[in-house]
Amino acid sequence: MGGVVGKSESPETKLEAKMVEAMQQRASKGTTIKSFNSIILKFPKIDHTLRKCKTIFEQFDEDSNGAIDHEELKKCLHKLQVCFTEEEIEDLFKACDMNEDMGIKFNEFIVLLCLVYLLKDNATEFEAKSRMGVPNLEATFETLVDAFVLLDKNKDGYVSKTEMVQAINESGERSSGPIATKRFEEMDWDKNGSVSFKEFLFAFTTWVGIEEVGDNDEHR
Repeated sequence: MGGVVGKSESPETKLEAKMVEAMQQRASKGTTIKSFNSIILKFPKIDHTLRKCKTIFEQFDEDSNGAIDHEELKKCLHKLQVCFTEEEIEDLFKACDMNEDMGIKFNEFIVLLCLVYLLKDNATEFEAKSRMGVPNLEATFETLVDAFVLLDKNKDGYVSKTEMVQAINESGERSSGPIATKRFEEMDWDKNGSVSFKEFLFAFTTWVGIEEVGDNDEHR
């Protein structure tokens, strides 16, 4: 279903439906980000803040095997005082376990935290600064949400290739078509022609240089 327009996407799970709804509500408030170039300029600061999450990741990775399993995730959410149903936790785990190895790696954990932030944003349950010890984390997640809102021109909760091209064009990039196509392909993990917020986050961790936990993830 190649999705020429890229907008035939429909939520596969209740959790994804909630994410789309939350993003649409967020999009109605607008974005402070003016162009794709301004997102790129924020890469170093975002990278620095997200890498500080490694300490949090290690705290919840109780058996120190480099991945957070289902039970460890439940404990993590409980400690953050975020309430999800068993079904939502299962959906969240599956959504972020992109390589389906039954464990949440570091880059997947960052995506998970940002999804939790989006879902719990208007409930003010996610107080990243006080509960997680990373002062700029909440602001960084808000920047990522803002960036997606900038790309999602028609505010349907997904980004199409056409919208990506438009965003790059607005940045004044030369050869914007090829650049937009490359960026879109990097985001469209399931190759269905539209990009969810989750897919955008996974691409973003790659763009700023965050992969799985490794020796090169020390503080810069």
